[in-house]
Amino acid sequence: MSDLQNTTAVPELSAGSGLSELSKWSWWVGVPGQRPLLILALFIFFTTMVLMPVPGSMLSLMTEQDPLGASLKSGTHTFVDSYNKLMGSSLTATEVAQQAKVCVALLFTAALCWGTEAIPLGATNILVGVILYLFTILPINDIGKAYLKDAVWFIAGVLAVAGGVSLTGLDRRIGYLLLGRIKGLGGFVSVFFVTLAIAAGFFSEHALVALLCPVLLLVYKAGCKKMDVKHSKHLAVLLFLGICFAANVGGSGSPAVGGRSAIMVGYFSGYNMPISFGQWMMYGLPIVPILALAMGAYLFFIVRRKIPININISEIMKENVEGIGPMRGKELRMAVLFGLLVVLWVFFSDSYGLGGTTAIVCLLMLLSRIMTWKEMQNRVPIDVVLLYAGACAMGVALKSTGGALWVARSFLDLLPQAITEGGAIVIAVSLFTTLITNFMSDGAAVGAIGPVVLPMAAMAGVHLWKVGLACAFSSSYAHAMVVGTVNNAIAYSMARDPETGDPLLSVTDFIVYGFPAIIISLAVLWGVAFFGYWNFLPWPS
Repeated sequence: MSDLQNTTAVPELSAGSGLSELSKWSWWVGVPGQRPLLILALFIFFTTMVLMPVPGSMLSLMTEQDPLGASLKSGTHTFVDSYNKLMGSSLTATEVAQQAKVCVALLFTAALCWGTEAIPLGATNILVGVILYLFTILPINDIGKAYLKDAVWFIAGVLAVAGGVSLTGLDRRIGYLLLGRIKGLGGFVSVFFVTLAIAAGFFSEHALVALLCPVLLLVYKAGCKKMDVKHSKHLAVLLFLGICFAANVGGSGSPAVGGRSAIMVGYFSGYNMPISFGQWMMYGLPIVPILALAMGAYLFFIVRRKIPININISEIMKENVEGIGPMRGKELRMAVLFGLLVVLWVFFSDSYGLGGTTAIVCLLMLLSRIMTWKEMQNRVPIDVVLLYAGACAMGVALKSTGGALWVARSFLDLLPQAITEGGAIVIAVSLFTTLITNFMSDGAAVGAIGPVVLPMAAMAGVHLWKVGLACAFSSSYAHAMVVGTVNNAIAYSMARDPETGDPLLSVTDFIVYGFPAIIISLAVLWGVAFFGYWNFLPWPS
């Protein structure tokens, strides 16, 4: 993206002009990726948080017996014992609490770095690992494992596969199959958004986004040509952020999306109130098209007036497949491997993971000479892969030290009592889950928050499923941060100008357009919970 590859450099200091440059406000403000004033402020912020005394609530959490929401090592019952077993150490409760405090400081510092681009995204990703190493938050080898979780392999692999689809021209055929009947942008944000969101509840939403990005690049390129412009920020936002938002909200549809849903299903069973696949769909699937239409209407209203022409997507798809001829050579081999990948995702991802199955296909792409190693390197931006890797590593550290659970409890304690009682508990739970899931993976967010908020259902006199489903559904509303979902990371990486290779979306775009999308998503959830169909469905005793 232009924010990352900005050619406008901050004036460098030389021996003769150092003091004069330092006195210039423009130097301190800087440019995206190099903002000296923000860097200084964030350094002071992090240092202050590390040096300040450990909060009493955090210290007491370290010695609490079997705290709700904790993920402790087997055979241990407190964070102190669990962390010492992980590290092979004998730290005191205060020392373990200090490590948790460092993780919380890292969470907020990294979030601010990602949001403000005070330093390059790649530097922020490395910063997470550096802090984990310097403060020995995790065992050395465990830091590497945290950076190479299955989700990270999946992102790297799916970017390579998408590159192969685009390189061989297979994306044109797929685009015509998916979008050949969509006449204009209105149909795209209504019919197609709803179809995509519903599909994302049953199939890998990440794979759907990765498949669509190369296709939508064709639409973007043709749209810019018709508008006689080199670049259209608003068209890029509508196309690429649009599919992110639609795919994100589709996670409410069924428990099949894995991660967040599977964890909540397990929690329900632990409370002797198991929920079936059909029951989950009864409460969750009807909200999906409502959310998708809301996302489409919001984006269409925001950007439609900035796009002066009506882009006929169907015609663009037809133009791209005219004279393409029969499938053969590399394109045919890529189609076979793509079909194999879908089979592996559906039937073998439980055994080998999404990352493992995708890596198999990447290897076959290289062996079958669909792509060269150099081409694959060029198609997989390492900064985006590390972006999600850093977020995963930070999530592991927060979970292991108890920092994540402390943040969850602290937030709930800050809320007014009025929204932690009765049906309003749904508001509190969804607000907090949405906040956390924009900086952690959805599964990690539900895993940390679920056990904390579920007991509040009985205290508030609300059905357990309402609280749990509100938590699981709102973990899908990670629209504002690139690290919020794999969907965001993939779209951010793949939305690049077909001719120049410049990124079409910035981190700021996710924040600017994503924050209102979060508000709309929460409003829809609350509307359904308080005034909608949830009030007419049966809730088991």
